[in-house]
Amino acid sequence: MKNLIDKLEKNQILSKEEFVRLLAISEKDDIDYLTERAKCVRDDIYGKRVFIRGLIEISNYCKNDCYYCGIRRSNKNAQRYRLSKEQILSCCENGYELGFRTFVMQGGEDAFFKDDVVCDIVSSIKERYPDCAVTLSLGERSTESYRKMKEAGADRYLLRHETFDNIHYNKLHPVELDPENRKRCLRDLKALRYQTGTGIMVGSPYQTLENIAEDLLFIKELNPEMIGIGPFIPHKDTPFKDFESGTMEMTLRLISILRLLCPKALIPATTALGTISPQGREKGILAGANVIMPNLSPKEDRKKYMLYNDKLSDGEEAAEGLNKLKESMRKIGYEIVEDRGDCIALKDR
Repeated sequence: MKNLIDKLEKNQILSKEEFVRLLAISEKDDIDYLTERAKCVRDDIYGKRVFIRGLIEISNYCKNDCYYCGIRRSNKNAQRYRLSKEQILSCCENGYELGFRTFVMQGGEDAFFKDDVVCDIVSSIKERYPDCAVTLSLGERSTESYRKMKEAGADRYLLRHETFDNIHYNKLHPVELDPENRKRCLRDLKALRYQTGTGIMVGSPYQTLENIAEDLLFIKELNPEMIGIGPFIPHKDTPFKDFESGTMEMTLRLISILRLLCPKALIPATTALGTISPQGREKGILAGANVIMPNLSPKEDRKKYMLYNDKLSDGEEAAEGLNKLKESMRKIGYEIVEDRGDCIALKDR
């Protein structure tokens, strides 16, 4: 198995069958070797630096009805909220004082946030904080919409493709959502020169190792600047409420594989990983991740943005817990830095 890991590290493309074999490894020596190689590659490129992003969850209204998501439109138990421009700017002010130099505006596909509304907020953030990056994660939009937001100053866009396999995609989403449109959005974002992020849920319902292998091949082709993965965690008010969560072990394995597959990518240790294990965030960093996204949202709204059961929103996951987070990173030999944290691949453009 080590020969496959070495092949991947040398930027030699693996076949779908080889990726399946790598995903299925069970020997501790092989897993340790994979983790160590990923850690070394990340350290060679980014050193011991960990970048932080200030997450602002701007709305939990969503027009979509994805079967796994706690803010799906048919969830009548969700407590809906929507942040105003003033609230969002206040979150940025707080974050800037704490040392954040990237703000991530994330939300459901909320019709209120039309192009002009989003562009006005983005341009206001960039005017007030010109040394900061603005990342958007607002779902599927038109090519023209993405262009307008880029011109307003948006630097990055996160849009997980969730799964490359169309049959699997249709098991996770209602019929009105088109997997080909999802992929079109990602290719548009790359063409518009956003720093583009994609990713998957690990252990989502009906997912196979073959599905994940296809995801890895797609990610390699797309060559995103950011890759966000986290374990699937069910939500009590969705059709998938009785499915088992994805595992920390497979999530960590995938972080390491992705670090070798796309060595310069920005890969977060996600909130979901921290939710399924108290040490999930630290283990994610040690597996090859280099980004953490503490929550800057207003405290009274954080619990309402409940994508899955027991989603973390306080403690070290909250922006106010930044000092504790810094200490936890120091204990494993890493340092949180005050930096925009751009993908190093941008220097090659």
